[in-house]
Amino acid sequence: MKHFLKLTLTVFLAIGWGNTYAQKEGRPFIDSLLRVLPKLTDDTNKVKLLDTLSFLYLHMNPDEGIKYAQQGLDLATKLEWEKGIASSNNNIGNNYVVKTDYEKALGYLLKAATIYEETGDKQSIVKLYGKIGSIYGIQSDYPKALEYFLKQIKLNEEMGDKKGIATTTGSIANVYYHQKDYPKALEYDFKALKSDEETGDKRGIASVSGNIGNVYYERNDYPKALEYFLKSLKNFEEIGEKHGIALFTGNIGQVYTKQKNYALALAYEQKALNINEETGDKNNVAWQFDFMGNTYLSLVTDTTAKRTTGYPRFGGSSELPESKYLPSPPIPPSKAARLRNAVDYLQRGLAIGKEIKSPAIMMFSYEHLAEAFKQNGDYKQALECDDNLILIRDSVYSKENDEKIVKMTMKYEYDRQRLADSLKTDAKEKITHIQLQRQQSYTYMGIAGVLLLAGFSFFIMKERKKSEQERKKSDTLLLNILPAEVANELKLNGSTKARHFDNVTVLFTDFVNFTSAGERISPQGLIDELHACFKAFDEITSKYNIEKIKTIGDAYLAVCGLPLADPKHAENIVRAAIEIDAFMQDRIAKLGNSTFEIRIGIHTGDVVAGIVGVKKFAYDIWGDTVNTAARMEQNSAPGKINISQTTYELVKDTFRCEYRGEIEAKNKGELKMYFVNT
Repeated sequence: MKHFLKLTLTVFLAIGWGNTYAQKEGRPFIDSLLRVLPKLTDDTNKVKLLDTLSFLYLHMNPDEGIKYAQQGLDLATKLEWEKGIASSNNNIGNNYVVKTDYEKALGYLLKAATIYEETGDKQSIVKLYGKIGSIYGIQSDYPKALEYFLKQIKLNEEMGDKKGIATTTGSIANVYYHQKDYPKALEYDFKALKSDEETGDKRGIASVSGNIGNVYYERNDYPKALEYFLKSLKNFEEIGEKHGIALFTGNIGQVYTKQKNYALALAYEQKALNINEETGDKNNVAWQFDFMGNTYLSLVTDTTAKRTTGYPRFGGSSELPESKYLPSPPIPPSKAARLRNAVDYLQRGLAIGKEIKSPAIMMFSYEHLAEAFKQNGDYKQALECDDNLILIRDSVYSKENDEKIVKMTMKYEYDRQRLADSLKTDAKEKITHIQLQRQQSYTYMGIAGVLLLAGFSFFIMKERKKSEQERKKSDTLLLNILPAEVANELKLNGSTKARHFDNVTVLFTDFVNFTSAGERISPQGLIDELHACFKAFDEITSKYNIEKIKTIGDAYLAVCGLPLADPKHAENIVRAAIEIDAFMQDRIAKLGNSTFEIRIGIHTGDVVAGIVGVKKFAYDIWGDTVNTAARMEQNSAPGKINISQTTYELVKDTFRCEYRGEIEAKNKGELKMYFVNT
């Protein structure tokens, strides 16, 4: 959908309050500083004043901001004042961010980061890591983005900064989002939201709520997406954050496009465009051009769209109150005029995307321009757009990037645990060393010392026996959490490596209308029923050599074919799915509305698997195969098992399957799908 809109916001949230401050103080304050400037001698105070001017000009006139920060940098360099050199580089970089010249911004910010690292200025470096990570995110260099976010959260944890941890957790969620690992993105987003709600951080709540909305949008759950976008917009409006208001106003427009409420969609998108043009945010201006182009294109491809500029009714009941305050741009009655509007807006978005070198914007533009040219019969230009889209997409969503991100996350989690363990070990060794020294002294004093030493030896033996018992308990627990092969590797080496598996089959299940079930089932009854179902699923999958990965809310994820290869991985998964479906059908017959209907999706392919976490080890899988299995589930039907073409080829001689045709799957295009007849 909107790809790096979320991480772009992180940059402006990091430096955006300067705009509010400068507007509040006004031009007179800047003028007063300019009058003082010539009177100062060339010392550190002058560097500070120049940096202050650069900061105040940040959103008013970034070119002036760069000019004064450069003067500060020249003077700080002359004075050999490291703190001033770092601060001036930081200010120059921030001003280039506002100008959306991300290459230059990175150069200056990385210089500042190096100095802050050398001087041990944690307060400054932790903020800078977030900015640098966000810029790498805008450039779609996700491994680099994650590298800096992990550095940032490590410092946040060392400093005990709960607010910082929440913000960075949201940033890490964004990386998983843009790598299309939506379950992982939601996991981190909800952690961040919980922290922000506990601390009452409205800006954090607004940002993370919007990010959660993005994930639900990608999963085609538009009511949920709208719920979180509106929550985000409300919080941004309360704190007066224009960039956030514009961002999620535009996102709401895209939800209305999906819901075929085109007039309201264009109204929201036009409002977002106006705000972004007012603030000079090129990145988001480009996105709004693309969004409006997409809405006009949807009007062309949707044969049911009415030729009207009025406001369609939402949900068939009442007119939305927003229609009074958000005038919609006119909707041309003819297909040709709508198509011209679509191409015009998409090309304007593409031009800015190229200018600021944003792969995400260019991908969106090319994808939708290709469709627009096809609708217009211009297949040559459509093919050129498709070729450009594939070129950029292959550079962004590569297997190499997936593996880098997995390894980086695992290394961070392992290093954090190893540090904690080493600190405990050092403390124990020091205590033991001191005790042994004392015991040696006592031995020289006679029999009393010998007796004490013997007593100490007995204590050590007792502790060793106790430690051995605890180790056995830990081993048992570890084997209950991790596959035996992985657990053994962890014990032997102190770490495990992420591994790539070529042939596995992934099972994804989800309960239909689980959210609405809360209206007819008590909270405790809901949890009890969920537990009963998942317990049965665990028993079924264990029969077929299937590795349960995790549950995500009401979804259940499992895989066959790892960590040990299994030639019957596809057959085993389908057999388990049939039993799971039969179990749920039987339960519905007995309990009626007190339980749930189920959708099941299956896909076969390759994945990367490994351990994440240190406090609670979790064996997880990543890759496009997981996402495609989720798409199979989303396009299944209640009480049905939907499998992909790849899985079908492996099980067609064992199970009767019904071909469903090629069905549109979000971000996948048309995929061949089959129902397994049970």
